[in-house]
Amino acid sequence: MTRLQRLLCASLKAHLDGGRAMPPEGSGILWRAFLALSRTRSTGANGPNAITFTEIEAWSRLTRTPLEPHHVETITAMDEVWMAKVYARQNLPEGTKALPQRSKEAMTPTLFDLALR
Repeated sequence: MTRLQRLLCASLKAHLDGGRAMPPEGSGILWRAFLALSRTRSTGANGPNAITFTEIEAWSRLTRTPLEPHHVETITAMDEVWMAKVYARQNLPEGTKALPQRSKEAMTPTLFDLALR
């Protein structure tokens, strides 16, 4: 992980914990790119999904913002921080009963059809 990635991820963690986001000088485009992409993320049965390379490429093309591979790596590193925080919030206190987020059973065509009803 590069120094910039560490600083942006630390700033995002602080922001998610209710603190003030302090992205490093000159990293505004990556910070804004992450925020824009995060607002449009898809969700699945278990909650939000990670930002995909396809979404990053489409955002870059549509906004005419050129991104280098290390920029994409930085955005995905920030997304890993965001995803970890969101899924950590879903952990319930000790002794609380809840259904598992993922079934231990394999998906079958019948189960898939039932889920769509």
